[in-house]
Amino acid sequence: QVRLVESGGGLVQAGGSLRLSCAASGIPLALIAMDWYRQAPGKQRDLVARIASDDSRTYADFVKGRFTISRDNAKQTVHLQMNSLELEDTAVYYCHVSYGRDFWGKGTLVTVSS
Repeated sequence: QVRLVESGGGLVQAGGSLRLSCAASGIPLALIAMDWYRQAPGKQRDLVARIASDDSRTYADFVKGRFTISRDNAKQTVHLQMNSLELEDTAVYYCHVSYGRDFWGKGTLVTVSS
């Protein structure tokens, strides 16, 4: 059974940092790509970052240079380090994997205040 559990969200001031984690079970994390998405109130869910099985990374333009995705295969965990947070980064952040079908975590809320 595939399970994705996000953690690390919270309230942070603009310019601050947070580190999100996604604990995965039921999948061979080392062999597949993992994604972070986000959804702000009233907006669509957008891809934030992806890390492939070969550790190549892609980022949305709106987070390039500020966010870093990484993986710890031994711990079955994917992280999203978020620096220089902006008000517009306020959203629920979701972990996603495509493994036969799409699997999503329940999300973790990030709120950036001024």
